[in-house]
Amino acid sequence: MNRPLLFLDVDGPLNPYAAKPERRPAGYTTLRVPRNDAHEDDRGLSSRRRPLRVWLNPEHGRLLLQLGFELCWATTWMDDANRWIAPVLGLPELPFVDFGDVLLQERPDGVHWKTGPLVDYADGRPFAWVDDEQSELDQTYVTAHHQGPGLLHHVNPRIGLRENDFRTLADYAWSLNTSRTTRLSTSPALQAAPYSEPRSLRDSP
Repeated sequence: MNRPLLFLDVDGPLNPYAAKPERRPAGYTTLRVPRNDAHEDDRGLSSRRRPLRVWLNPEHGRLLLQLGFELCWATTWMDDANRWIAPVLGLPELPFVDFGDVLLQERPDGVHWKTGPLVDYADGRPFAWVDDEQSELDQTYVTAHHQGPGLLHHVNPRIGLRENDFRTLADYAWSLNTSRTTRLSTSPALQAAPYSEPRSLRDSP
């Protein structure tokens, strides 16, 4: 049986781009993407003029893999996330949402340009979406157009994913598995393992 999807944004949740530029967050490493691989990030900013600085926490890959989701990139990096982001986090190559012509194209109704493609990609499958740009309009759209459970989880781009974010995601995955187990009388072994945050995250400021 398919696990729920976890749509992953890069800039904001994994790369806290809005943190103080002179102080790299504890536990993070610096990645610089060269100009020939420049792309427009999730804020629509081009890195053509200089290498793009990205802060990543290598612990996050392991934590994401233990949550009980099928991971999927939902970022302007698209497949480039497999080349640059996944290796630093220790993630395998992941599927990604190809946003095509709607990439960075604002909608007149105020719904984020990612929201429709993510609902289409999920196709009724339960999902969580981690991003720093969602609004109530996106939740309303998901409620109206998605036929399964959907969690839109906002992450502060100044601090990125933290302990409470992983706890929320783990609890959501666990609740989906519990509900599915109750309905189908399947084995409790299908339920997600409890989340236990590492010392490195507990001790982070």
